[in-house]
Amino acid sequence: MRVALFVTCVNDTLYPQTGRAVVTLLERLGVSVDFPVEQSCCGQPQFNTGYRYESEPLVRRYAKAFEGYDYIVAPSGSCAAMVRDNYPRIGSKAAAEGRGGELAELAASVVPRTLELTEFLVDVLGVTDVGAYYPHRVTYHPTCHGLRMLGLGERPRRLLSAVRGLELVELPGAQECCGFGGTFAVKNAAVSAAMGADKARNIETTGASAVCTVDNSCQMHIGGTLSRLGSRVRPVHIAEILANTEEVPFR
Repeated sequence: MRVALFVTCVNDTLYPQTGRAVVTLLERLGVSVDFPVEQSCCGQPQFNTGYRYESEPLVRRYAKAFEGYDYIVAPSGSCAAMVRDNYPRIGSKAAAEGRGGELAELAASVVPRTLELTEFLVDVLGVTDVGAYYPHRVTYHPTCHGLRMLGLGERPRRLLSAVRGLELVELPGAQECCGFGGTFAVKNAAVSAAMGADKARNIETTGASAVCTVDNSCQMHIGGTLSRLGSRVRPVHIAEILANTEEVPFR
């Protein structure tokens, strides 16, 4: 089985420890992971801002970079959802405009192979207990793309529930958006900040020492809001929790 890590822009630029955690975790589970250096942005910022044509070269680049791999694993529900949900749209619109079926074919070649990390663990490897150890009280925020576009459901929670030492507590209003939404946070800053404050207050009520997500983009927004409110709750990506063992010191 050939597996490639799609680290995503946010992780590559701001949260490289998440990418390293994914590799540590998968290698511990017996999976050999490649990192194609040709990978770049999936095109989500361009597409979501209305620049569909500018996203097309990135569809081509993604397909070329990950050609030949059985699975493409991303520690990001948002970017995985861009590939799975929007690449086919880009392809079908190009075909409808009379520009041929190339993009649709490329989309069809990568969509079934692109998985968010928890999907790969539960659905492909068939594991929920990954041998992790994390002795902390944790609450989980299901990010919008993972929840609504990918339909991750209980996969992240099942993985967290199997972590030794971890106490998983319910988050009030868990399914409510944190307010990030990519460019939404820029275009509608006041609304975004208010939504983030609501999410942060709900997190505080849980008494958790850490809040976990499957998306560092949302994690960044939540963590920044918690910091501004003076909270001591630590934002952490699920990959970093699952990669942690008794032999690996907690960071």
